Amino acid sequence: MLIGFFFLLLLTGGASSLGNCSYHAVLKHLDLTNNKELYTLTRPVNNYTSATSVNLDVRLYAILEIVKKDQKFVPYVWVTMWWKNDFIGWNRDDFCGIKSVSVPTELMWKPDVTIEEMTEKDKAPPAPYLTIHSSGYVELANDQVIVSTCRMHVYKFPFDTQTCNLTFKSVIHSIEEIKIVQHTNSSEATEDSRKVMQTQFEWLFVNMTVTNKIVKYYNINQSVVIYTVNMKRRSALYIVNFILPVLFFLGLDLASFLISDSGGEKLSFKVTVLLAVTVMQLILNEILPASSNRIPLIAVYCIGIFSLMMLSLLETILVMYLIEKDSASQDNETDRGQTLSEDCRDKREEVNKSIQGCNVSPGKMPSELLPVEEDSGSQLMEEAHTSKKFSDDLREALKSVTLLLNSRKEEEKPNAWTRKTKTINKVFVIFYMTAASLFLLCMFFNWIKDEQH
Repeated sequence: MLIGFFFLLLLTGGASSLGNCSYHAVLKHLDLTNNKELYTLTRPVNNYTSATSVNLDVRLYAILEIVKKDQKFVPYVWVTMWWKNDFIGWNRDDFCGIKSVSVPTELMWKPDVTIEEMTEKDKAPPAPYLTIHSSGYVELANDQVIVSTCRMHVYKFPFDTQTCNLTFKSVIHSIEEIKIVQHTNSSEATEDSRKVMQTQFEWLFVNMTVTNKIVKYYNINQSVVIYTVNMKRRSALYIVNFILPVLFFLGLDLASFLISDSGGEKLSFKVTVLLAVTVMQLILNEILPASSNRIPLIAVYCIGIFSLMMLSLLETILVMYLIEKDSASQDNETDRGQTLSEDCRDKREEVNKSIQGCNVSPGKMPSELLPVEEDSGSQLMEEAHTSKKFSDDLREALKSVTLLLNSRKEEEKPNAWTRKTKTINKVFVIFYMTAASLFLLCMFFNWIKDEQH
């Protein structure tokens, strides 16, 4: 009889033990099915003066996008939080060693932790479940695509390093009610993020620093944890697609000095190259944010090269103007030479006529032209006048021939303005190459400088 009683007791205890091995038994023990308000309405502490410590762990899975124009930082992160609930807990031995159980997130109170820099609500659905541990801790893990603000420092673009913050804080609770505690330090957070990093696109992940501090919002002291993500831009694409083409345009402009100044091809070539640099500046304007405090070095780079090319264009215009001025003076001298030649020919004809008139023999003169005795005085005076006129015409003809010969000699000599344009070209090429070299060296040293702005 006694043996049968112990056997029945053993069977009853075994059945009871087998019945406590289900998650439903744990939920029934916690009374989550009937008394939901106990766990969802308010902060789960036995004494309201006790602060709820919320442990926080953030891992960076991917840097999806950085919108420079709008200054937005879009990372993909995995956020894990856990905190102590004073009203939840059980003995593992009573439930076949069950350590944790998952329940819908609506059944439990959750801290109102938000990201201060977030500008758009996460479009991905929140995690449907959270985990309750036998020790009373509640764990919530959620992946998020965060669209946040980030002040971009583009002074050294495209060799810049950006720093963006993710500040986790409570919306309404003070530090006396909720205290946010970082779970890992900066080195651990960096290593964990590197292990799980999936993709980085344009940006290379450098490190992540974690800072825990107390800030004052609207006369309320709150606990915040700041995750600072440091990233470095992959600059190779911008070097190939932007910096080198502008440098090539500068080389083309320098090579254009080998083109002759006599035609208009040099001027049109320089204008075309200058317009190409203008198009590159318009593309740069679409990339860089307008709210930058300092002018980026790449903008100075484009403006400097544009200025050099504009000076080169102005020098070409000046040289062509001087050559055109020489050409106009040559045309005027040619016209004047032709006029003098015609005048000289006319004078020669008059002189020849005069000479022929003076060489007429008296025997062949008509009888009516023979001098009479009473008109001998007037005839002598007329001959003297004719002789004087002949000498004057001869002197004028010699002067015209001399001017014509001198003008032809001057035409054979190089023009004065053409000689000056050659000197101007040589001096400007030396100045152009010196200024371009110094400017590019200055830009190079500014870009590789370690100082962060």
